[in-house]
Amino acid sequence: MNVFLWTVQAVLAAVFALSGLLKLVLPIDRLAAQLPVVRDYTPRTMRLIGLAELLGAIGLIVPAATGIAPALTPAAATGLAVLMLLAARAHLRRSESQALPGNAVLFLLAALVAWARFGPYAW
Repeated sequence: MNVFLWTVQAVLAAVFALSGLLKLVLPIDRLAAQLPVVRDYTPRTMRLIGLAELLGAIGLIVPAATGIAPALTPAAATGLAVLMLLAARAHLRRSESQALPGNAVLFLLAALVAWARFGPYAW
């Protein structure tokens, strides 16, 4: 189970790191062309979301890998799960139902990591 959880953590970290970096680096106009929901938020809010995603990705791997404050790993997973709930709400508000399966999968994987690392497979 530990290898499976590490795999899930690595996949989540890669997805959220990429997503966060795009939100931090791309110009807002170009980002809005790829993600229409961006138009509903200020550039500052989108940068903050990107930063949260990037820090969450780091939090999924670094604390557990180094053994320094490993309790931050399930906390990061919980934060990313909450981000996915908020993202799903934003997509529902815009009637963008095609984005919901992706949000649901990422939510479920993050919730699984949070549950497992807080509970039966804690460090």
